[in-house]
Amino acid sequence: MAWFLRRCCALGAALLVLVPIVAGAAAPAPAMLTQEETLQLQRFAAYLNGIRTMTARFRQVASNGAVAAGKLWVARPGRMRFEYDPPNPITLLADSNYVYYWDKELKQASKYELRSTPAWFLLRDPVSFGSDVTVTAIQHAGAAIGVTVVESAQPDAGSLTLVLTDNPPVLRQWIVVDQQGKTTTVTLSDLQFGMALDPALFQYQSLFTGSNR
Repeated sequence: MAWFLRRCCALGAALLVLVPIVAGAAAPAPAMLTQEETLQLQRFAAYLNGIRTMTARFRQVASNGAVAAGKLWVARPGRMRFEYDPPNPITLLADSNYVYYWDKELKQASKYELRSTPAWFLLRDPVSFGSDVTVTAIQHAGAAIGVTVVESAQPDAGSLTLVLTDNPPVLRQWIVVDQQGKTTTVTLSDLQFGMALDPALFQYQSLFTGSNR
């Protein structure tokens, strides 16, 4: 996706937010969790499962220093939309089954199975840190906690790190590392929860009509 047509040079790793990750690197070892950390993961899962709808601003930084920003909408389970600020012409949309990449300038689209992208972890129902994912690291930095997970069935296919505050739990950031070690960091601000969202935001046809509410 990040290499889609001529946008590969302009956007590069910045679009790894929802890009499929391919196996190839050595599989990381599971983290040895303390009882307190296990309880923290349970609280985080309960918090994430409590999110049904959400909007936020995002700022995205790629390994090469490229910066992008925009707005995102989430309707769990399964649906998410990233609308990048101009002049970036990209929209990313997840509709429970697929992730669509739409270039408004080129009028071209591509799609990928949601299950093959890092977005799957946040959008599935329920979210859990159970047997289908492996927690490989927990990092503490002041009031924030970073939880790194890989898919248990494909542990060498890249990782996703969620950064949350602990008390109360609030999702602040996520970091995607692909199998080549390239990193994309997405930081959230202006988070709002529980609002009614137009279902058209998450429909493939809205990419062509410019639905943006």
